[in-house]
Amino acid sequence: MRKKIGFVLAGIFLATLFTITWTPAPVAAGPINLNYANFPPAPTFPCVQMERWKKEVEERTNGKVAIKTFPGGTLLKAKAMMDGVIAGQADIGCLCMAYQPGRFMVTNATALPVGFPNATVASLSLWDLYEKNKPEAFSKVKVLTMFTCAPANIYSKKPVKNLDDLKGLELRASGGVLQVLKALGAAPVGMPQSQTPEALQKGVVKGAASSLETLMDFKYAELCKYVTMINGPVYPFAVVMNMDKWNSLPKDVQKVMDNLSVEQAWWTGNYMDNHVKESIEWSKKNHNIEIITLTQKELAKWNKLLKPLIDKWSENAKAKGLPARTILKDIKVAKEYHSRF
Repeated sequence: MRKKIGFVLAGIFLATLFTITWTPAPVAAGPINLNYANFPPAPTFPCVQMERWKKEVEERTNGKVAIKTFPGGTLLKAKAMMDGVIAGQADIGCLCMAYQPGRFMVTNATALPVGFPNATVASLSLWDLYEKNKPEAFSKVKVLTMFTCAPANIYSKKPVKNLDDLKGLELRASGGVLQVLKALGAAPVGMPQSQTPEALQKGVVKGAASSLETLMDFKYAELCKYVTMINGPVYPFAVVMNMDKWNSLPKDVQKVMDNLSVEQAWWTGNYMDNHVKESIEWSKKNHNIEIITLTQKELAKWNKLLKPLIDKWSENAKAKGLPARTILKDIKVAKEYHSRF
C-alpha cells in the first residue's frame, strides 16, 4: 500500500514538474503599429506636423503605439488619400481638401478670400468649423486634426499698391488663389511651384501669389523685391484615420489622440507662422524687400471684387442643401475670436 502511494505521489510530482517545465511563458504584447501616409516631400510643413504628431502620440502612450510615416506619396498619392484611408490602404492619411473642392464643400469654405491674418487663426477656425458642422464628407473616417497653410500674399518684381498696379500683371498662382487674382484683374498663370523660379528668371511671370515662406525656401526674394499683403486664401488640410482601425484602439490611446486635435491644429499653424516670419526677416536682411500694406480704402475695393467668389460658393452650397449663410457666419465668428489671441 505504502509503495502504491509512493508511485502516485511520484506521478503527481512529475506531472507538476512537466507542467512547470513545458508550459510556455506568456509573450509580452508588442506596440500597436500604425502607418501614416502623406503626399508632399518630407521637409514641407504637412510632413513636419506629421512627425511631431507621431512623436507626441508615441511618447504620450508610453510606447504603446508605434507609427511609421510615409511622406512624398510613397504610400498614397494626394487625391487618393481619403479613399485610400477609408479602404484601409493606410491607417492614417493627410489630405489637402482644396484638391477636391466639391467633395469637401463645408471645410473648403475656409479657402475662400475671407481674410485670415495668419495660419494659426485659420487652422483653429477650420477646426471649429468642422466640430460645429461635422460634414458628411468625413462620416466614414475619424478626423484627428485639421490645419491650413499660411495666407497667400503677392510678391512681384514691381510694387503693387493698388488695382491699377495689379491689372494685367502675370503672377504664378494655383487653385483658389488663381481665381482671386483673376477676379482682381491680374493675369494669373497656373504652374507648379517647382517651375516658378525659372519662369521668374525668364520673365514668363512677374511674380507670384503664395504663402510667404516661399520667399526664403524657393529664394523668390532674390527676384521679387516687393511684397503686397492681401491675406488671401489658405489651403485647408485634414488628418483622418480608418474608422475600423480607430474603433480597434484602446480607450486610453483614443483619448491621447483626441486630446491632440486642437493642440495639433494650433501647433501647425504656429509653426507655419513662425516660418513665414523667419522668411520675411531673411528676405529683408538679405534682399532688402519692401512690404506693402494696402490702405483701408484700397482694400475695400479689392474685397468688393472678391465678393462674387464668395457668392458663387454660397449658391453652389445651397444647391447641395448646405446652410451656406451659417457656414460663412461660423467662419467669421471663429476668425474674429481666434484673432484676439
